[in-house]
Amino acid sequence: MNHSLVKFIRSIYRTNDFIPLHAPTFRGNEKDYLMKTICSTFVSSVGKYVSQFEQMVESYTQSKKAVAVVNGSAALHTALFMAGVRPNDLVITQSLTFVATCNSLYHMGAEPLFIDVSNKTLGLSPVATENYLQENAYINEEGECIHKNTNKRIKVVLPMHTFGHPVELDELNDVCKKWNLCLVEDAAESLGSFYKSKHTGTVGKLAALSFNGNKIITTGGGGMVLCGSEVVGLRTKHITTTAKIPHPYEFDHDEPGFNYRLPNLNAALGCAQMECLPEFLAQKRELANSYQEYFKGTEFKFVVEPEHCKSNYWLNAIICPDKKCRDLLLKETNELNVMTRPVWKLMHKLPMFKNALKGDLIVSEHMEAHLVNLPSSPINIEFEK
Repeated sequence: MNHSLVKFIRSIYRTNDFIPLHAPTFRGNEKDYLMKTICSTFVSSVGKYVSQFEQMVESYTQSKKAVAVVNGSAALHTALFMAGVRPNDLVITQSLTFVATCNSLYHMGAEPLFIDVSNKTLGLSPVATENYLQENAYINEEGECIHKNTNKRIKVVLPMHTFGHPVELDELNDVCKKWNLCLVEDAAESLGSFYKSKHTGTVGKLAALSFNGNKIITTGGGGMVLCGSEVVGLRTKHITTTAKIPHPYEFDHDEPGFNYRLPNLNAALGCAQMECLPEFLAQKRELANSYQEYFKGTEFKFVVEPEHCKSNYWLNAIICPDKKCRDLLLKETNELNVMTRPVWKLMHKLPMFKNALKGDLIVSEHMEAHLVNLPSSPINIEFEK
């Protein structure tokens, strides 16, 4: 099976060379915009492409305000800060995520509270979240959600749209309203994904996007904070530009800020990539359909977009029948120069988060032992059926 899978993947990408998991794709105006930026000398955080990139993302996602920053971690840190997360707070999130989600909390002095994911979405389960809160939390006289055993404030619910598949946002939003919590979306992987016709990252108060080299579009390094209101957006932009008060020549700052603004060079790349996004999405959907057809009738389950959602299929994934099968698939495909990867090691198993509070993580544990990601780069060729 594994050798035939490698043959199938090679027939798609039409190469006998190494096939990465997700490579950046440059087919448009990237070189032109980069050269214009260099010739302008505005290569840092001042330049026309930064604003243009923000406007393109705003227009595409229908976000009230988008603020470009240096990477996805900076975007998440900023979003959590703007949501009111402070030292000693608890933030409900998933153990099945990339480490950057929890690193942002660690460096803020906050702590993750790990809740299980849903089988339907691979993202934070609203049912598991509500059940945990019913057992372990209460609302105090100030209207804050408090963890019973630690007396720490639970401030935010932070779901991650795993591999670009939207979580159950309406249900999570209902939980947040009931428990006076703020919904912040880790949408790092989900540019181009829609939940009930709404772009991911636009349901919560704030969200973070990533434009790392392995994402559906890239700025080399880069991120974006999506803001649910223009007022929040203006303050987010202020706080990410060292909280500098505009003035022709004076240096005045009204609070501690972050030096997180995206350089114009990176934004130029992002503008060119945004122009190609519809094409990338169409090609990735066709790739996902081909994988789904290939695995039909086998013991492997291909992960499809949740109901009422349109996923960008950032990383295609299959669920193997058992861990032994998963390990063999990973070994043999990588030995044959086709990159496959397991899901991330669960966050509560890492040394820095091993003592974090958590609920039952049955689905997360199952996915860790069974899931494999397959090559998912967009392609510009006809599929060989």
